[in-house]
Amino acid sequence: MNPNDQTSIVFNIQKFSLHDGPGIRTVVFLKGCPLKCKWCANPESQSPRIQILWDKEKCLGCGACAASCPQGAVLKTGRIIRINGKTCSGCGICAAGCPAQALRAEGEVKTVREVLNVCLQDRDFYEESGGGVTLSGGEALVHPDFSMALADALQKQNIHVAMETTGFATPELFDRVTGHMDLLLFDVKHWDEAKHLEGTGVSNRLILDNMKRAIASGMRVLPRLPVIPGYNNTLADAKGFAARLKEAGACEIQLLPFHQFGEKKYDELGKPYAYTDVPALHEEDLKDFRQFLLDQGIRAFF
Repeated sequence: MNPNDQTSIVFNIQKFSLHDGPGIRTVVFLKGCPLKCKWCANPESQSPRIQILWDKEKCLGCGACAASCPQGAVLKTGRIIRINGKTCSGCGICAAGCPAQALRAEGEVKTVREVLNVCLQDRDFYEESGGGVTLSGGEALVHPDFSMALADALQKQNIHVAMETTGFATPELFDRVTGHMDLLLFDVKHWDEAKHLEGTGVSNRLILDNMKRAIASGMRVLPRLPVIPGYNNTLADAKGFAARLKEAGACEIQLLPFHQFGEKKYDELGKPYAYTDVPALHEEDLKDFRQFLLDQGIRAFF
């Protein structure tokens, strides 16, 4: 197969991003993630399948979606619509026929060539700002062949390629894919294994081992920490993170304060949200947290 014909399910291509690597960037969001973080701002990214989301505020309650679904996956109870994810094929017939546009499909099968053409539209901005393209998700490691092919195609055009990653993959797969990247934006969720398992559904052992090995290899790695209220935001946590970062050979970390931007998506997916009514964090809330890391020799920044 021609590498440019590799396909993946993409749920967004975000242009003019300033927070996902250096310069002005295009971020390619791929569906599917091995972690199930309770605070995830993109819950639609967790499933590797195309999903149908329902906006109750737009819904007319007409039932056209349920009547049109060939799999019988759209269930209507009064004015409530639910999508059976086990039987939904993601065909989008229900969304296409909704008169109020209350349903939408998240995810679309795209080839490397199609994504590359979109990314190349902003080449001038990358060159002027020192930017490029960032593969995100979900988790790009879930789509290794697509991610490697896209990275190679972009680099042939002299475009910088970063990858946002959870680092959760076998060492062989991790090394094979990340070897095609210029920069890893490496998320660390918790320093403690039990708490990491509680918050994400997986252990952090493999993640920390992969980060340590990537740094030791000379790869450019930027650890990033989503700071979540009541989960990993205490000074004791700062101490734990400092120790783990030093063990991995990291000397810097980007702090990402918790926000509520993804809350509505949980409702649209019919999923419970664990952080309803939890206030967002701001830089000033993490002043002491950051200072502790700085005092430990870790360059912590926002």
